[in-house]
Amino acid sequence: MSNSHSEQSRAAAFVRTEMLPELAPPITSVGIIGWARANLFSGPINTIVTLICLGFIWYVLSGVLPWVFQSVWNAGSLSECREIMTATWGETHGHACWSVIRERWLQLLFGFYPPESYWRPILALGLLFVALAPVLFSDRVSSRLLIFSAMYPFLMPWLLWGGPIWSPVGAAAGFVIGYFVNRFAGEALGSLAGFILGIVSAILWWLFVMGPVTGLLASGTPEFFPLWIEPVESRAFGGFMLSILIGVVAIGCSLPIGILLALGRQSDLLIVKSICVGFIEFIRGVPLITLLFVASTLLNIFMPPGTNFDIILRVMIMVTLFASAYMAEVIRGGLAALPRGQYEGADSLGLDYWQSQRLIIMPQALKISIPGIVSTFIGVFKDTTLVSIIGLLDPLGLSTAIRADAAWNGIYWELFAFIAFLFFVCCFSMSRYSMYLERRLQTDHR
Repeated sequence: MSNSHSEQSRAAAFVRTEMLPELAPPITSVGIIGWARANLFSGPINTIVTLICLGFIWYVLSGVLPWVFQSVWNAGSLSECREIMTATWGETHGHACWSVIRERWLQLLFGFYPPESYWRPILALGLLFVALAPVLFSDRVSSRLLIFSAMYPFLMPWLLWGGPIWSPVGAAAGFVIGYFVNRFAGEALGSLAGFILGIVSAILWWLFVMGPVTGLLASGTPEFFPLWIEPVESRAFGGFMLSILIGVVAIGCSLPIGILLALGRQSDLLIVKSICVGFIEFIRGVPLITLLFVASTLLNIFMPPGTNFDIILRVMIMVTLFASAYMAEVIRGGLAALPRGQYEGADSLGLDYWQSQRLIIMPQALKISIPGIVSTFIGVFKDTTLVSIIGLLDPLGLSTAIRADAAWNGIYWELFAFIAFLFFVCCFSMSRYSMYLERRLQTDHR
């Protein structure tokens, strides 16, 4: 017994009764070094691939950084730029001449818009962000701003084109008339009949009534009441302002039209379904540049003699229709991804067709379709550069005009890099917002 007791005492002597102090983790497993070891140098193959990629990045940056930073900003022509380069860096190549951007950046942004009126497109752009805030960030911005969001589509054309304010007021009145006709006729004749009558009444107002009414109001406006600003012709529009204008209109209008086309394609009404299918397949089967040529040359043939149909308005209509056809197919994919039980659940709640679409079906379909919708938006915005082919001076069209100047004949990369940067900022912002929206609407908690 004594021997076993002594052995237990010796064993107990090795049992620690106090906790050791905490030690910092090894420096090779935390921070930048730890992340690099875990992600870049975790094995022989990863190490080789990382070194090859780093070498490629160094090769690219060694050519790009001197081109960006060892450049000329103060020169009046390309030849003067080259003289400054030779005097500063010798006969070495790879130096940019950013003087063309310094001299022509306002033209690349605003085209030939009157300089004294630059405040108008700048104000329109600022108000665009205000109007989009309650739509894009509904969880952070007061819904009261939605009233301004509904007013903005009529305020923006007045700021850009000018003239009396009664024209946008008359255009807005058509939507108000269509809404009330749809509401009262829908209660008496049914939702479909009310919807059709609402559209017809709005079209009749715009075609036959709005012109005389707005003309009468404009002629009776007191001179001391500032409801008129200096008109600007469409031929003065250009630059990145024109791309944003066409892109914003096409993006804003193509989504609701695409939703209606997607629902019409799935409709049980043969005529509605046939019209939607024919429209979608025709538009998707024709290149956008063909539609732009139709808008610029052939569309006036189908208009009454003497009709002055603005070229920018024609282009916006064609780009919107083109984007709507693709948007319809994206949304139809979201509708097809929903299980049948969602439709049956809406029917079990006693909801009619439009209520079930608005409250149950369409929110889920749009959530599923977010990546495709944003990709379509980005594609449409980049396709606005095609308008240079039909004579509109977007940034690419202006770059051609700038290079036609004898002072800058022969300069290419600087202009294209600046234009690419402008488009990248807008497209990257749309992409990041789509990722934010997907995270905000995520409900599976994975």
